[in-house]
Amino acid sequence: MPMYQVKPYGGGGASRLDLPTCMYRVPSLHGKSGGAGPDPAQAGRLQDYGALKDIVINANPTLPPLSLVVLHSLLCEHYKILSAVHTHSSVKNVPENLLKCFGEQNKNRSRHEYQLGFTLIWKDVPKPQMKFSIQTMCPIEGEGNIARFLFSLFGQKHNPVSLTLIDSWVDTAIFQLKEGSSKEKAAVLRAMNSALGKSPWLVGNELTVADIVAWCALQQTGSSNAVPANVQKWMKSCENLAPFNAALKLLK
Repeated sequence: MPMYQVKPYGGGGASRLDLPTCMYRVPSLHGKSGGAGPDPAQAGRLQDYGALKDIVINANPTLPPLSLVVLHSLLCEHYKILSAVHTHSSVKNVPENLLKCFGEQNKNRSRHEYQLGFTLIWKDVPKPQMKFSIQTMCPIEGEGNIARFLFSLFGQKHNPVSLTLIDSWVDTAIFQLKEGSSKEKAAVLRAMNSALGKSPWLVGNELTVADIVAWCALQQTGSSNAVPANVQKWMKSCENLAPFNAALKLLK
């Protein structure tokens, strides 16, 4: 006689087992209008790892990662975000606009009322660094990589071709448009102008992380005033969205 028995799985009329298709679900970036929050049943999946999941980012104030400010603002439209900005002892005299880059925060709520913690620490680091799971996750380095991760929280679905294009534009924006030579920047602007002549956004008909990172790169390189016609139109489309204005305030 065995110690215990379980029913066999498979065949013979066994009960069907529905396996999950992803670790957790979050709402689409282009969900309800009017800045409505996510479906509680979906947003609750962010709690799978604990009462409050914390994102902690170290960044150098000499070159603020504008794309992360845009993404923070977008996340605030979909989740209850507990935001904080701190200054590490390795830096001095951080400008006031950087200390208030997340705006005024509601300090009357208790911690358990939030879905996501978002802490930005101005620190003397060579490139932005992020941790999502403080105890178990290796740091994510680089503005482009962090932006990809944050945008993934919106749960957009793309086919492999689109995903490859998005990744390519993010890398191009960081390594050529933002950090490349004048010849490289000119070539990127021509490529962007061509792509934006076929669709309103860099990849298809929806805003993606590629648009956010590319727009921020143009702003930080001072190239935004001399761009081709399609790129100029696209930049205005970006700036018509409130989260981009949060980043513009850091450039003043």
